[in-house]
Amino acid sequence: MFDWAYLIPLAPFIIGGLAIWTRHQHKMAEMQLNATAESTAEKAAQYASRVGDLEDRVRVLERIVTDSGYNVATQIEALRDQRTVEGSDSGTPLNIKQGETAQ
Repeated sequence: MFDWAYLIPLAPFIIGGLAIWTRHQHKMAEMQLNATAESTAEKAAQYASRVGDLEDRVRVLERIVTDSGYNVATQIEALRDQRTVEGSDSGTPLNIKQGETAQ
């Protein structure tokens, strides 16, 4: 059988090694936390910048739509009318000369 009495003189070295390893793990966790915090702060700044840009674009669009000379409904209807004319098969084909009939 193994005699555990031989390990008693090694106990301080084992405890010291465990303390060093624990301190190292703690420092590694702190470094990882700091790196994550920096990355998160950087992303938050980028998102804040994008949100600012989008807010500016929305303000411009609001100004365009609320402008008294701007009539959105009329322009939408004009676009719809234009699509129906282009979609239907009306008009004279471009390859027919004057006086000829299409077959």
